Amino acid sequence: MAKKANKIVFLGTGRRKKSIARVRLVEGKGNITINGKALDEYFGTEVLKVIVKQPLVATNTLDKYDVICTVTGGGFTGQAGAVRHGIARALNEANSEYRPALKSAGFLTRDPRMKERKKYGLKKARKAPQFSKR
Repeated sequence: MAKKANKIVFLGTGRRKKSIARVRLVEGKGNITINGKALDEYFGTEVLKVIVKQPLVATNTLDKYDVICTVTGGGFTGQAGAVRHGIARALNEANSEYRPALKSAGFLTRDPRMKERKKYGLKKARKAPQFSKR
């Protein structure tokens, strides 16, 4: 928790794949801003918008906090997951009573799945060159 110009700010860092999101929760009307753009402007598909809002809906705080987020790296899906993780962590810091709802929905758990590295002798992580007997 940090105070900024008489406003209480809750911070949370979310990660998924290669994406990192730094989230600030400020008491407000429910505006969600990502990299200086509105949620609808930043994420095109409806599914990604729903993913970002999930922690706020689970805790019934959609109209209570403004979300200001900076997200870098990865693609749109990874960024949406990182923002969701960051919002959940910030909500947990704001009020510890939200923890059971966030934990049971799995929003506080860091998704460990990452891209597998390429191995030598192979074309990709697991794809081998075509085999020919002759």
